[in-house]
Amino acid sequence: MAPLPNRRTVIKNILAGTAAAGTTGTLSAFMPATEQAQPAKLKNNINHSVCRWCFNDVPLDELCAAAKSMGIKGIDLVGPKEWPTLKKHGLDSSMCNGAEINLTDGFNDPQYHATLFKNYSEMIPLVAKAGYKNLICFSGNRRGKDDETGIANCVKGLAPLMDLAAKHKVVLVMELLNSKVNHQDYQCDRTAWGVALAKKLGSEQFKLLYDIYHMQIDEGDVIRNITDHHAYIAHYHTAGVPGRNEIDDTQELYYPAIMRAIKATGFKGYVAQEFMPKQADKLASLRKAIQICDV
Repeated sequence: MAPLPNRRTVIKNILAGTAAAGTTGTLSAFMPATEQAQPAKLKNNINHSVCRWCFNDVPLDELCAAAKSMGIKGIDLVGPKEWPTLKKHGLDSSMCNGAEINLTDGFNDPQYHATLFKNYSEMIPLVAKAGYKNLICFSGNRRGKDDETGIANCVKGLAPLMDLAAKHKVVLVMELLNSKVNHQDYQCDRTAWGVALAKKLGSEQFKLLYDIYHMQIDEGDVIRNITDHHAYIAHYHTAGVPGRNEIDDTQELYYPAIMRAIKATGFKGYVAQEFMPKQADKLASLRKAIQICDV
């Protein structure tokens, strides 16, 4: 079996402007016409979104139309070039990207601060002008830095952006990624580390992206960490463990309970599906995931 696409590779391609949507298939091949006609009726306790990179072989227009039919409100991890397509379909860019260098070179290393300041200073106004709110960022890899040094460096890099972010009502959202399986040496790999950074910054313009898949791998205790630290979380990602595939009963996490815990915190942001479908009908897998998470 060929290896699944790596998110790092996909994001690198997006940043380079080379990620192209697949051209095979049509929406009707994925969904019956009756399902295309009306959006699904959901409970509206969870704001659903989906990560673009996981469905790169579905043309964005088709993904947006399918998402709309499922009751999905936003598409994650798209940049300015793709925002007009989202707007055409009435979808939010629920987690914007395009200012980061990559996943490994981030705010924990001062050598990248000048580049990151320039990138984010240019992107923050664009996000606001488009009517969006969340802009992703990354700690970068440790490369020998201890926790305290990594946090101190991130504060130095992020603090100069907080006033600009506040002016434009944009939130920089740092993703928690596992360093055990997918992103070895990544520094923001524990909830406590991300929360400590947020407390040091002391700004409402900085929050965390709690990736349920990644945090299950690196620390577990998902519901307790969500409950205890929800004030510092702006966004959630899903995927099945192990394997990063469907979030159904083939994997170890029970997503309805996790979604109920998120709902109980009063969370009003987005929960984005970020799994790699194994099933041939990928959009059917997405529809099922939305149903599982609609508590």
